[in-house]
Amino acid sequence: MPINVPNNLPAIEELKNENIFIMEESRAIHQDIRPLRIALCNLMPVKIVAETDIIRLLSNTSLQIELELFFMDKHESKHTPREHLDVFYKTFNQIKKHKFDGLIINGAPVEMLDFEQVDYWDDLCNVMEWSKTNVTNTMHICWGSQAGLYYHYGIQKYPLPEKVFGVFEHHISDPKIPLFRGFDDSFPAPHSRYTENHVEDINNHPDLILLAYSSKAGSNIVISRNSRQIFIAGHFEYNANTLKAEYNRDKAKGIPIKIPENYFLDDDPQKQPVVRWRAHANLLFSNWLNYYVYQETPYEWY
Repeated sequence: MPINVPNNLPAIEELKNENIFIMEESRAIHQDIRPLRIALCNLMPVKIVAETDIIRLLSNTSLQIELELFFMDKHESKHTPREHLDVFYKTFNQIKKHKFDGLIINGAPVEMLDFEQVDYWDDLCNVMEWSKTNVTNTMHICWGSQAGLYYHYGIQKYPLPEKVFGVFEHHISDPKIPLFRGFDDSFPAPHSRYTENHVEDINNHPDLILLAYSSKAGSNIVISRNSRQIFIAGHFEYNANTLKAEYNRDKAKGIPIKIPENYFLDDDPQKQPVVRWRAHANLLFSNWLNYYVYQETPYEWY
């Protein structure tokens, strides 16, 4: 089944060209199916790219999904046209009276700031508190993962000696976890960050389980013991050229940056990237939607 998105969303044409089944609202309303209601709290500066990447992964399932986009309206977005936000996004105040089957909170390039220094931190805390009673399952990604672990469980983030940047192999702590059904014994996933959560802090917390980690990139996937919150440090949602774009951007700005590991063919930035995480990314999101959202949410709870 397709993912139901707002009419004329820019992601539609790009994803249709990738042969991904997208259904616009005008067609979806004629189907007598109760879709999963998924909200995306999009914190990324370039929201159009981020929403397209998330929609690409949400669409690879037999479930029909209705996607609601919202943003932190007190923060001025410098990289997304205001017209796009006005047409396709809502504010948290506009959606908070509703219940959702799933919520995704993605990242933002603010990881070098203390959480309380982020100008929308209080608003994001309100979203995370609201999710406890209004959302069946919440997936936190990248800085959103660090923010969620800090807010819900007091887990600190720490600066790294250098940026973790590239595609790294991860090991699974328990392959019987439904989130990893269909996974290989190890899997690759992209990372791009300057900070980390310490594995020992997660392992020592009674309400958290470390599900996947990398010897080079550290903690990647964490789940709460009640299985209602998932925290992902990496970027399964990245498209083929995201790390390349970040590398070229930092080089152009004169920011010291190493070639992303295990990414370009022959580790040569003049050659094309090699995508090795796409299959596991699709599995992760389809498993999340099926086992942690669809199987757990009431048919009617609105």
